[in-house]
Amino acid sequence: MIGGGLGGLAAAIHLALAGRRVQLFEKNDCVGGKASQVRAQGYTFGTGPSLMTMPWVARQLFEKAGRRLEDYLTLTALDSTCRYRWPDGTEFNAYQSLPLLMDEIARLEPRDVAGLLGFLRYGARIYGAVAEPFLLHPFDGIADLVKPALFRDSWKIDSLRTVDQAVRSYFRSPYLRQVFNRYATYNGSSPYRAPATFNLIAYIEFIEGGWYVQGGMYRLVEAIAQLAREVGVEIHTNAPVERIELRDRAACGVVVGGERIGARDVVVNADPRYAYERLLPGRAPMATKLGRLEPSCSGFVLLLGVRRQYAQLAHHNIFFSHDYPREFQAIFEKRVPAPDPTVYVCASSQTDPQHAPPGHTNMFVLVNAPAADGRIKWAREAQGYRDAVVAKLERMGLDGLNQQIAYEQIITPDDLATRYNATGGAIYGLASNTMWSAFLRPPLRARETPGLYFVGGGTHPGGGIPLVLLSGRAVAERVVADGRETKQRVAVS
Repeated sequence: MIGGGLGGLAAAIHLALAGRRVQLFEKNDCVGGKASQVRAQGYTFGTGPSLMTMPWVARQLFEKAGRRLEDYLTLTALDSTCRYRWPDGTEFNAYQSLPLLMDEIARLEPRDVAGLLGFLRYGARIYGAVAEPFLLHPFDGIADLVKPALFRDSWKIDSLRTVDQAVRSYFRSPYLRQVFNRYATYNGSSPYRAPATFNLIAYIEFIEGGWYVQGGMYRLVEAIAQLAREVGVEIHTNAPVERIELRDRAACGVVVGGERIGARDVVVNADPRYAYERLLPGRAPMATKLGRLEPSCSGFVLLLGVRRQYAQLAHHNIFFSHDYPREFQAIFEKRVPAPDPTVYVCASSQTDPQHAPPGHTNMFVLVNAPAADGRIKWAREAQGYRDAVVAKLERMGLDGLNQQIAYEQIITPDDLATRYNATGGAIYGLASNTMWSAFLRPPLRARETPGLYFVGGGTHPGGGIPLVLLSGRAVAERVVADGRETKQRVAVS
């Protein structure tokens, strides 16, 4: 196994439970991939996913191994999945209690209460159509989907409208339209271009809710890594894979630290474009082909340890831009940082006081940014953009923030590209800005290289904790179904 992100760990667990000998090689000093953590000066920051959705997916992973998720970590349901604010002072809380949520919606636009109920019925229709072929049993290619059910149910997935067009048909309030459009960013896409099918994301969060992993989201990584070791997975950190070995076009092992390690199957939990470009000899044309596809957005991140608390901050917060379409035009069309960005702030110390010194706040600040392509010199621009983001937060109510910062770290798209071997620092692999995007993702099983597989956010079904865990299960099923010997060494790349 190459790479120790959550998808790679899940695949390793399923393969070990199927009787395979699994060795996992991770280039960084800890597993988890983009689901990472920073601790400094008494502050703890999660630097990846910050909200747990579809917890049943993780629960099934532990049950497969005969364990209980609850014996490894504690999930806490949040009263509100997010607090939203606009430049004019308007505030909206996405309560998990339906009566409270409906009251919040009625406060903004009474007619949109009925709109919410209609949207949830619509979301249920999409979920019913896509859960089996796209989420629970991801496909290898369009040939897998050319079945009567695809044509019978195609109208249900609403792929001919954009996310924004569908949202506008259910909500009148411009504030609520912006809230529901935001969910397209969960897979690094634009609501003005992504198919309305992705309204499924909002539906799942509003129906199934959101959770915090007590101690921080990295506790989920630690728990899954512990489970992997318990079922026999050999995890090697600080062990970058130099290349994938091929024999007669088939994957037959990896080279780590100059040592060749043989394997019957190689599973890559890394950006497929990086793998084809840097790890697979003679496969540069495939990397070039993937390079023509649109990447998801990246992120500009600030880790701020603040010497005060702000009563108006919830655990999850969004400070919206004034002109949402212009923001996405900057990111995806002009390929520049948005002048007036939407700012996400996760202050986990609001729920978990141990994440900051007494009276202090930890703030993970994320702004969507274009995937790096060399045009933005982040080494030169980062400080100025940092100042603009902090100034925006001050204008929107976090008075005196700049003077109260005791610790800070800036993470740019260039940094994400380097640390995670993610092309351009794209957080979610490829963007989903067309109805064909899902079919263009590299398949779980490499067509041209027997014994080579991909797992994680760069393949199917996409990015996000539950989806990469499902990807891990799906790729393990393919390895087993391909008839490999029971006792074999599996290198996860």
